[in-house]
Amino acid sequence: MIRRAFWLAAGITIGVVAVRKVSQAKATLGPQGVNRAVGQISDSIADFADALRTAMTQRENDLRSALGVEVPTPEAPDTAVVAAEATAPHPTRRSLR
Repeated sequence: MIRRAFWLAAGITIGVVAVRKVSQAKATLGPQGVNRAVGQISDSIADFADALRTAMTQRENDLRSALGVEVPTPEAPDTAVVAAEATAPHPTRRSLR
């Protein structure tokens, strides 16, 4: 009797695990799962690029100060260009999630 109860419990456990795995795979491989994965990857790439730019700027400033080179100052921009940039909508980062 104990052996039957053990195998019954083992069968139920295996069934529950199998149903959960199938449900998880179905959610991951469906259109929403793929969309979520692509969104996470694009966000990760954008975050990496932002961190890279920040570190690159910091390192460049460190090298300039160590070599005694002044940071080039940008010339005064044309007022028409500044006005056009102020009215133009800025692109935003969109997530695919």
